Amino acid sequence: MVFFHAHWRFVMVGALVSCGALAMVTGAASTAATTTVGTPAAPALPYPPARREIQVDDYHGVKVADPYRWLEDIDSPETRAWVSAQGALSRQFLDSIAGRESMTQRLRDLWNFERWTPPIRHGANWFYTHNDGLQNQPVVFVISEREAQDAAAGAPLSGKSDPPGRVLLDPNTLSADGTVALRETAVSADGRLFAYALSEAGSDWQVWRVREVSTGKDLPDTVEWSKAGGGSWRKDGSGFYYTAFDPPTNDAALKAANEYHKLYFHRLGTPQSDDELIYTRTDDPGWFLQANVTEDGRYLIVQASLGTDIRNTVLVQDLARPHAPVVPVIPNATATYDVVDVVGTTLIVRTDDAAPRHRIVAIDLANPGPRHWRTLIAESADTIESASLVGGQLLVHRLKDAHSAVQRYSPEGKLLGTIELPGLGSVTGLDGRADDTHSYYGFSGFATPPSVYRVDLADGKVELWRSPQLRGFVAADYDTRQVFYKSKDGTRVPLFITARQGTKLDGANPTILYAYGGFNVSVTPSFSPVVAAWVQMGGVYAVANLRGGGEYGRAWHEAGMKTHKQNAFDDFIAAAEYLTAAHWTKPGRLAIRGGSNGGLLIGAVEQQRPDLAAAAIAQVGVLDMLRFRQFTVGKAWESDYGSVDNADEFRALHRYSPYHNARAGVNYPATLIMTGDHDDRVFPAHSFKFAAAMQNADPRGEPILLRVETRAGHGQGMPTAKLIDEVVDMYAFIFKAFGIST
Repeated sequence: MVFFHAHWRFVMVGALVSCGALAMVTGAASTAATTTVGTPAAPALPYPPARREIQVDDYHGVKVADPYRWLEDIDSPETRAWVSAQGALSRQFLDSIAGRESMTQRLRDLWNFERWTPPIRHGANWFYTHNDGLQNQPVVFVISEREAQDAAAGAPLSGKSDPPGRVLLDPNTLSADGTVALRETAVSADGRLFAYALSEAGSDWQVWRVREVSTGKDLPDTVEWSKAGGGSWRKDGSGFYYTAFDPPTNDAALKAANEYHKLYFHRLGTPQSDDELIYTRTDDPGWFLQANVTEDGRYLIVQASLGTDIRNTVLVQDLARPHAPVVPVIPNATATYDVVDVVGTTLIVRTDDAAPRHRIVAIDLANPGPRHWRTLIAESADTIESASLVGGQLLVHRLKDAHSAVQRYSPEGKLLGTIELPGLGSVTGLDGRADDTHSYYGFSGFATPPSVYRVDLADGKVELWRSPQLRGFVAADYDTRQVFYKSKDGTRVPLFITARQGTKLDGANPTILYAYGGFNVSVTPSFSPVVAAWVQMGGVYAVANLRGGGEYGRAWHEAGMKTHKQNAFDDFIAAAEYLTAAHWTKPGRLAIRGGSNGGLLIGAVEQQRPDLAAAAIAQVGVLDMLRFRQFTVGKAWESDYGSVDNADEFRALHRYSPYHNARAGVNYPATLIMTGDHDDRVFPAHSFKFAAAMQNADPRGEPILLRVETRAGHGQGMPTAKLIDEVVDMYAFIFKAFGIST
């Protein structure tokens, strides 16, 4: 069993200018008016005009203009009309590109393959999800009582002879357009009760309900305004823990800042208004919480982090004692402390305390001070990404140069063996219970479709459980290689390159370069029909592991955050230059792509190096770096980006903020800015303001389009049909920028 340390992250410049520079933030002195400032020349495309206000803010003596702040009022008639006109222009341009029909069919064929999550046992039932191919949302299945009891008795689920079980929850039946998505689940210890959280139209807000597994019927219980943190049942099934914010007032659910995360206990059969507040922080509104009940049911483990900071505190409540307080065990957030599970009164914890690439320690609850900690598994060159305690073994998932490796250890830290993996790829799963004899995991790579395997914990032998059959895609025809290149300051950076076997290095290959580079997020090889379609069409797909991610532990992350954020941009630029120097491609055949924090990456890089690529795709990006903390969970990101209240951090933010560095006289690459109208994580006004600034700066150059998906958010839970439409638009735009007919 494992308790993952959950952070509320995004699971994606140039010189300062005066009138053309844009900005703003909390506490800044400001002046505002509706005066129009200047009239741009007639554009090559008929961009909808965007009024420019006189809005100037003062940060540490620096005057910064923000002429498009009015676009932050996303529900005003003026903003709605402007966004609608942008959408019409984008649709007219994108729909006019030839070859869309064949590309759509290719993507539908590639997407149409079965997908499973690794099954996990709760009581006498096994649970997993399955998508038959083109279903908008995966379906939750439960294996019948009789077959599950056979499995628990020593015959684990195996092979194609296994029955599929029965449908427990099918989100596809909950909305006509597939935009109601399953976001969180929690199963009671005996497997009888299934709590599930749904979101609608891409929102991060979730509503919890409870379903009886035996009957498939919902109980009356409903819990609203939950966000982040997951759910966890008490051992006796009397209720479950969840996290929530106070309900936003009026119509502020999409825009308002989320503050003072709270941990509640919901007792079955009672209204949410009676839920017990278990824990919150009042010293700062930015704390985020996660809680899990240990498998033995004895303890509630609470982990708290300030914003998206990877460092956290750990608190414990003894559930065997009535009215026991929540007691700090690790009171100060000085490092990452992921509680794997508890053995008796000993916590098993993955930490980067005194081990930047992580170690696993044992902490006695009776003597939790650091001097009493015992190291079970020491730090090594390979970052420990996660660990779980299953069947009396520690299953340790490491990153070896940004791809997965897995070892089995005894609870005392003795190496029992290595789980052999089929190549460069990523592992998911490896969960289970204390009395399980097997564990299941998923594996995939950029050109390796996702399969599910079963590992026998007695001898480490691995057996295939489920593997998909793809239409028209033969994995052996494609190759993923890992190379290393030097960044601007000489840092060695990994780069994965996926292409058809025998691809000529003639400098003419259509190429996409993708990266994320932030929030300690590790980007590892995994299969996607998006990548498969690109390489099948003759393209090269490259993924760079930039500083700011977690691939090489804490030091790698810190080297790409706050005032060091420029390192991530330099790493990305160097990756593009490597691809050109190695003759994989050339600037006229290169597209750069990223989402969320990766959308910021793309916006910043195209400001700094507009000559680097022919096309730039910025998806749901954080693009106004002086005002991001004003909206939804944005303030949490200060742990990675820094704060404008700090003079040095303000200067760094202002220097690379994409919105504030769009400048006239620059020939920008063709730019597609993508967002969702219900994105309540990265507020869509980021994309609105950036699009207006870019179109104003370069009105007669390559197309700069704003694509706003309706009933969609930050990407999680987006239905398959919308995903395919989005990818077709993206690829059609890229091929148009390359001058290639499809």
